[in-house]
Amino acid sequence: MSATEDGKSTTLTSSNEVELTNAESNSSSSKEIVSGGNEREKKKQTFIVRTIWTLIMTFLLFATLTAGQFWTIVAVLILQVLVFRECINITSQKAKLENLRYTNLLNWWFLTTTIFYLDGRNLIKYFLSNFIVSDYTSAIAIKLILQHKFITYLMYVTGFVGFVASLRKGTLKFQFAQLCITHMTLLLVILQGHCIIRNIMHGMFWFVVPAGLVVINDIFAYLCGITFGKTQLISISPKKTVEGFVGAWIFTTLSSVLFAYIFANMSYFICPVNDNIYTNFFSVVECDPNPIFIPQIYRLPSFLVDILHQEYIQVKPVYFHTIIIAMFASLIAPFGGFFASGLKRCFKLKDFGDTIPGHGGITDRMDCQFLMGSFAYLYYETFISISHAHVGKFIQSIILNLEPADIITLIKSLVSYLFKIGAITEEVYTTIFQLL
Repeated sequence: MSATEDGKSTTLTSSNEVELTNAESNSSSSKEIVSGGNEREKKKQTFIVRTIWTLIMTFLLFATLTAGQFWTIVAVLILQVLVFRECINITSQKAKLENLRYTNLLNWWFLTTTIFYLDGRNLIKYFLSNFIVSDYTSAIAIKLILQHKFITYLMYVTGFVGFVASLRKGTLKFQFAQLCITHMTLLLVILQGHCIIRNIMHGMFWFVVPAGLVVINDIFAYLCGITFGKTQLISISPKKTVEGFVGAWIFTTLSSVLFAYIFANMSYFICPVNDNIYTNFFSVVECDPNPIFIPQIYRLPSFLVDILHQEYIQVKPVYFHTIIIAMFASLIAPFGGFFASGLKRCFKLKDFGDTIPGHGGITDRMDCQFLMGSFAYLYYETFISISHAHVGKFIQSIILNLEPADIITLIKSLVSYLFKIGAITEEVYTTIFQLL
């Protein structure tokens, strides 16, 4: 072959290689464009779904709060059961693989036992007051109330015996680990969920304000984080920054003052649940407010007197309490979220579930609320609660603890007392005694 032919051959080969390279480059670019387009479309769809479900959740929240304490309590009960299900599901996959049929059943049995222990007595009292009319059913309900703790104990022992009977060689480590996980979930979710229910009974203020401050803190932690965030806060959640944490603390504290100003002036929010649990936002609610909702006069420190030119200030104590609650919501409650993040990383999960499209699981939205709810409950019981003599509770106690003959004796004593102080006439006094 001549040198000319060799040159032509080399030129053709180089030309073909260039064409192949260009084709591959064009193909790669096309794939990148398609991939980029798909990614943008996917993000767009996720954003739309997330926005729609955010609006749905916001509507459901306001609808529930407006509906009243009863439906708010029902919502909390449902949410804590869903959170329990999500937490148990991420740890119980092996039970399905190993065909441990009773593991899931035992988890739900312990859940039922715990809810019955914490809320069963009040639920039975509620049904006794509002729905139960027959004497036979009432007698059963009263027996359940009186023997509530012992029945709960028998339920727990039944679950314990069932667990021991289900133990199987080769899976012992998993089964005992599952039992511990179940009890920890009951402690962290159901027990603290019970505290949230008690907050609702104390007045919607003690449910709305703590929960609202957690939401505010979460929003401003995100906004301050993306705006100023540079310093990582905690390794388990790399996106959390010190700047976001501090910024959220400041804005949450300021928001607490606004929350107190709005809700402390509304009877629906500050009045506790008494006999009528069916009250709603549109009901006429009246009560003697807790002293923290009544303006008090405080003497100012000397350095403020020089600035403000006044020695005293009148303010409702609730403002100081909400600031303390805000401190917890911004400085401590987020660690409930960090704990949840650590748990997800432990099981290599992005979300606890897909219950809420675009948002993940219920647990992903509630991880800080349980810790906040338990703090609000204990803070209220320790520093705010005052003892009220409530007629409905006295009557329930009398019905549950006294025999009919003792109740008649009590009525006679009360009638005699009312006659002596002049609250009833002699005619009424005589008539009642004749009837008895």
